[in-house]
Amino acid sequence: MTSRKDRIIRALHLSPHPEGGYFRETYRSPLNLPVHQQTEAFEGPRAACTGIYYLLGAGDFSAFHRIKSDEMWHHYEGVPLTIHLIHPDGLYQAVTIGGDVGAGGRPQFVVPANTWFAVTVEANPETQRDAFALTGCTVSPGFDFKDFEMANGYMLKNAFPEHADLISELVRE
Repeated sequence: MTSRKDRIIRALHLSPHPEGGYFRETYRSPLNLPVHQQTEAFEGPRAACTGIYYLLGAGDFSAFHRIKSDEMWHHYEGVPLTIHLIHPDGLYQAVTIGGDVGAGGRPQFVVPANTWFAVTVEANPETQRDAFALTGCTVSPGFDFKDFEMANGYMLKNAFPEHADLISELVRE
């Protein structure tokens, strides 16, 4: 018998993502933002907005990375996720999306542009091995892999030594 997680991956035609988990782009705005309307951080025009499905299973994680745009996460189904943020000034923040809204869970959250972040599933992989979270991510200006940077653990730990243990757990070398 296949798990709900596996059925969703197949039904939504999700593919492995370099940061971990599975994804599929579902929307790319036909409206492109010209260079003169953007900051120097971008090289060339970008779609006004993009959207993806993103699924992360128990025992997996989205490794520390950053993008040049704001990224809004939306929780659709499954267990809660924790988004671990290291802001440019070194401030660490953990935000739970999904779960019980009355107990602090949020259905959505925006990761600010240029913020290092990683994501973990709030499930024990030994007792909840089929647990997962199905989310969506909306990026504006739209996502482009030219704006995506996977963390180098050594460099990130040197920049933020106070978070070295967390960084070691949530990078892919």
